Amino acid sequence: MLAALINVPSGIGYPLLFAFVGAESAGAFVPGETALIVAAVLAAQGRLSLPLVIAVAAGAAILGDNIGYLIGRRWLRRLIDRPGRLAARRRQLVERGDVFFARYGSAAVFFGRWLPGLRVVASWLAGAERMPWRRFVLWNALGGIGWATTIGALAYVLGQSASGALGAIGFAAVGGAVLVFLVARVRGRQRRQR
Repeated sequence: MLAALINVPSGIGYPLLFAFVGAESAGAFVPGETALIVAAVLAAQGRLSLPLVIAVAAGAAILGDNIGYLIGRRWLRRLIDRPGRLAARRRQLVERGDVFFARYGSAAVFFGRWLPGLRVVASWLAGAERMPWRRFVLWNALGGIGWATTIGALAYVLGQSASGALGAIGFAAVGGAVLVFLVARVRGRQRRQR
């Protein structure tokens, strides 16, 4: 599928990028981040515009995440709350999720953008856990813009060697997200101790 992105005119490349990133952000298991990297490499080759690639990817990520949030809020929570054999265990998980999202929901939505598995489900979980929509929209938009900018810019700078550096980009993003999360957690503990 991504090979199609490489051999299409720029007028079709942007809609394909939007479709891949938006679908992944809504919860589909499609290569949205890889599509962004390919599009940024094409921009480095002069076949696409980097500012447009970043804008399209950020817009698609934000829109897709909002669709995922609505899916989680309307259907995932109903699925989790239904009676049945494992209802008590599901309720226990929901209670833990509520506590987690009350405390770390903003960070999960923001940093989830850079983490491959979490990127697909963070919006669903935020909706299912009833994270306030205004807070979700703020952190989702910041995360979508930051993700599209950092990943797009890195792939653009790496140019034609970006495909060989996919693992390094993913590893660096995960490492950076973990580092920021740990610093925020230490600061939070320090504030509580005061």
